Amino acid sequence: MFAPHTLETAPEGSRATMAAMADAGVVPEAVAQLAASPELLTGFLDMSARFDQCTLDPIAREVVIMTVAVHNDCHICIAMHTGKLRKLGAAPELAAALREKRALDDERLDAVRVFTLEVMATAGAVDTRSVDAFAAQGYTERNALEVVLGVGTYTISTFANRLVRAA
Repeated sequence: MFAPHTLETAPEGSRATMAAMADAGVVPEAVAQLAASPELLTGFLDMSARFDQCTLDPIAREVVIMTVAVHNDCHICIAMHTGKLRKLGAAPELAAALREKRALDDERLDAVRVFTLEVMATAGAVDTRSVDAFAAQGYTERNALEVVLGVGTYTISTFANRLVRAA
């Protein structure tokens, strides 16, 4: 079950996405596995692209993603986004702290981590105190909703990757 698809075996709705990735270099095995559901594959990629366009800075977005990935124990996501943090120039200690579920040295980034955990723990019913703590670090209502977008997007990714046993 969940064997990786090729351009020839993938459902029609996944082929264009896979072809575009192949043209850009390589189709990751996880994508080839998720291609069994064009709706999930294209939905996740669309949501991921939207999250990449939000007003949270790139490292803050990666903090959201890594927090979700670690919380959901998605090893492929943790590895991929540790690499992305490295490419963004983040200190190795940042990724290590996220993987180990420790507070971050940067208070502003730690506010993102803590708020992300609160969103997940409360299914979005974050209390006023937590929202105020997030805002006290300079984050806005828009940023709070962007964290929700990141949580939703990467919950889909982590759940799907775990289901298909992506490696």
